Amino acid sequence: MKQIRPILLGLLTLSLSLAAFSQEKTFSIDGIVTDAKSGSPLVGASVFCQNTTVGTLSKDGGNFHLRLANGGYDLIVSYTGYETQSIRIGKDHKDTDTLRVILKEQDKSLEQAVVTGSAEVADGWDKYGQFFLDHFIGTTPNAAQCSLDNKEVLKFYFYKKRNKLRIKATADLQITNNALGYKIHYQLDSFVHEYTTNISTFTGYPLFEEMAGTPELVETWKQNRLEAYAGSRLHFVRSWYDSTLQDEGYVLEFADSTNRNKMKQVGDPYDGKFYSRDSGDAQIDLTGRLRVSYTGRLPDKKYLQENKFPLTTKVQISAIDIASGFVIEENGYVYDQGDLTNIGYWSWKKLAELLPYDYSPPQ
Repeated sequence: MKQIRPILLGLLTLSLSLAAFSQEKTFSIDGIVTDAKSGSPLVGASVFCQNTTVGTLSKDGGNFHLRLANGGYDLIVSYTGYETQSIRIGKDHKDTDTLRVILKEQDKSLEQAVVTGSAEVADGWDKYGQFFLDHFIGTTPNAAQCSLDNKEVLKFYFYKKRNKLRIKATADLQITNNALGYKIHYQLDSFVHEYTTNISTFTGYPLFEEMAGTPELVETWKQNRLEAYAGSRLHFVRSWYDSTLQDEGYVLEFADSTNRNKMKQVGDPYDGKFYSRDSGDAQIDLTGRLRVSYTGRLPDKKYLQENKFPLTTKVQISAIDIASGFVIEENGYVYDQGDLTNIGYWSWKKLAELLPYDYSPPQ
């Protein structure tokens, strides 16, 4: 059962700056949040598009309004004591349609059972705090400029029989990214590390807030964001959508179905056998491992050192394991997200390098 936490009330309404999307169309979302049992409106529910700077709180009557640049989004609606809802929305939503979001109360008995049978570590932060930061925020140079401002909300659970670490949070994680100029309000669902396989996974809902700074600092953030964007998965999928992969410096290779280590270059990434456009969306009908080399930037020296790769490596090499194809919308939103797994350089660049979907690089 999820622990539901409202987005920081002090945010009130975060509106999308349309300046970055001056050449793009927008659409509106109007909705009402109500209680499933009584039908009563829920005032003050958190309503935001995850991985963006766009959010608000439901007002009198449970009403909310958002305006978004065309593309795809996961609309997150949460309220204290209720189950969170995630709703996929896009430009096909009609402005005249009212989105009705009905929230169910949490089953407190199930939550209590989880707590009672837990394996909570009393000094969890001392034992696992840095481990969590390294695997959640990252170890990149930008990560060194990030801070978790409310570590006290984290709860650590270690299961000896399964050799597994699980981390939950009792409130939104408040992260300050001084490298990119964002405050991130992260509604952490859970973080799990399997020591047997040495694999970490985490799920949750981030909301970005632009930080204020001097003109010099804003210019630094602008340059750092551009550096973080170049070669990122967001940059890659947008380039595939825009048919600019080659111009942007990407080379694609696909793994042999019987041997993942045997790669074959994809001659035409827009081959109709696996690429199509429908209603503005790009459909990628591929399964398996896709290796992506980015020639536009050298890989970070720290990444090469941590992974014992030659310091003379000239390209950033990432890969994605594709479970069952995916769709790219024009803002770089991909669904279904769960069908894609990052490997290589992209898996090293964690929360400290993350940019919101409404980020637009300077022309």
